[in-house]
Amino acid sequence: MAGSALSAIAARTTLAAIALALLASPGLYALVRGAGHRTSAAEGMLLVAVILGLALLIWGELRLVPSRALNHFIAAAHDQATRFETALDNLTQGVCFFDGAQRLLMANRRYAEIYDLPADLVVPGTTLGAIITYRHQHGTSPGMAPGAYLAWRRRLSLTNQPSDTEVTTAAGRIITIHHRPTLDGGWVSTHEDVTERRRAQARIAHLACHDMLTGLPNGAQLRQHLNEVTTNAVAGRMSALLILDLDRFKSVNDSLGHLVGDALLRAVADRLRAAVREQDLVARLGGDEFAILQTDIDDEAKATALARRIIDIIAAPFDLAGQQLSIGTSIGIVLCPRHGTRPEEVLSNAGMALYDVKTQDRGRFQLFCPAMEERLHLRRSIEADLATALVARQFVLFFQPVVSAATGNVITFEALVRWQHPEHGLIPPDMFIPVAEATGVIVPLGEWILYAACAEAARWPSPIRVAVNLSAVQVANGQLVEVVSGALRATGLAPHRLELEITETMVLADTEAVHLTLAALRELGVHISLDDFGTGYSSLSYLRKLPFDRIKIDRSFIRDLGEERESTAIVGAIVGLARTLGLTVTAEGVETEDQSRILTELGCTDMQGYHFGRPEPNPQPARPRQIFVSAA
Repeated sequence: MAGSALSAIAARTTLAAIALALLASPGLYALVRGAGHRTSAAEGMLLVAVILGLALLIWGELRLVPSRALNHFIAAAHDQATRFETALDNLTQGVCFFDGAQRLLMANRRYAEIYDLPADLVVPGTTLGAIITYRHQHGTSPGMAPGAYLAWRRRLSLTNQPSDTEVTTAAGRIITIHHRPTLDGGWVSTHEDVTERRRAQARIAHLACHDMLTGLPNGAQLRQHLNEVTTNAVAGRMSALLILDLDRFKSVNDSLGHLVGDALLRAVADRLRAAVREQDLVARLGGDEFAILQTDIDDEAKATALARRIIDIIAAPFDLAGQQLSIGTSIGIVLCPRHGTRPEEVLSNAGMALYDVKTQDRGRFQLFCPAMEERLHLRRSIEADLATALVARQFVLFFQPVVSAATGNVITFEALVRWQHPEHGLIPPDMFIPVAEATGVIVPLGEWILYAACAEAARWPSPIRVAVNLSAVQVANGQLVEVVSGALRATGLAPHRLELEITETMVLADTEAVHLTLAALRELGVHISLDDFGTGYSSLSYLRKLPFDRIKIDRSFIRDLGEERESTAIVGAIVGLARTLGLTVTAEGVETEDQSRILTELGCTDMQGYHFGRPEPNPQPARPRQIFVSAA
């Protein structure tokens, strides 16, 4: 019995606390005002009277309850309400309740923060129209007039169905709204500002299909566009894919550092963007490789014209932080759908066209043709067979003479390696040397070339020298000085009869290791020449710092002698520079009597080329050579 009495007292006390809390709450005020708009003011007052009577009745029942117990229950109810309010105000979403007359019943703090609402607009009884008008004036409403917004909200209420909406405010904020109707025609909605989340998602999506360094589309986006192009090909129209590889970029990156290299890649990207139409796509595939997808063209002439323009654009010097850099580009071209109907097929064929350019003569463009597949098959065969070719003694040396311009006598033979492949026959060095360098085979191969060349030269009459080309990989290996000295000891060749040729690309590194290696070789007594002078980064600083004995002028300048004044002027300037520095000069690629005559008149000391002899496996040092000898 005692327990039942206590339970009854607790129940009555709880009801009293609820009634008192209801009377004291802002919600009752809103409820009465909302009811007043649905019915009459008298009915609203009657509702207050009923609730008040209920509270008095319960209070009468509680007169016998000790005041301490009553205070306890009232305090507990107040604490519960406070906790609820605190939880609501700390939600990350804005929450609001509206009645059927579009009047606010309750809103939390986050709702006011999202829309930057003043405190007097988030009190119970405020109309939705007042809130929307304020938001429209302050740029926190969607891009529609207040009337249109209210009409849209009214239509949502009439459907009596939940809805989820995402809106963008005039200030650019993105808000998601989850609307849930209530039985009286009102609604409860949550509002969340997802602007930063959407921006982060957009950044992630952008990074997934763009190159971080240049901002260009990446290979994934290129494949997507290729898929669209090949799928939606229109009769009579075509697209072209141009794959670009930068010539001499690695030298810049290695010698000047990655920061300069990255700046150069960004500058190249800017030039490519400016060179194409808005509808075309420029992409970076990685490293120094780029692609251009030229869409909706009517013939291949459009693609080749773009390729020529790109070559000229990239060849123009780049000014990076006051430093002038010159590079070039090689381009492979594929026409869709002529050369492929699937993205991977198109990319593969474009890669073959580019490879074909790079293995022959850089700085050009090449359209794909089926014969390239045969050459690629040969390349793969070379890669597979190269490792065992040296052990199988398949390499042979050919020798090309260098003659004196003054006497016509042979003064040097340049050793040129050939690969006598059992299946493919005699393979020239430009077909396998790049592979040997990439795989590291060039180190033992270079050692064999050096020993074999020195052994052959030891049988020639003095003072005829032998010239051997060095790879950058050999110089970087760290054992070159020991290898050279060992070859001289083993063959008995005098050091002054050995000439080692290095390229400008190699000295561009300008590292202490290169300086020390060349200095040590010079101390052995061997001669050092700078090959292909004028093709890359010719600089007086190299000639001043490094111990060169000879400059070899690249054949590209000799080819146009007598036809272009510029070539003659350049060759004359190089000869004059060499004379001033006390260096001898060899002109490579001399093929005609006219070229020989002009070079002699310019003061060139030595010449090399088909006019004097092709590379042969059995050199004849005493055989006379054809040469123009000046009457002077």
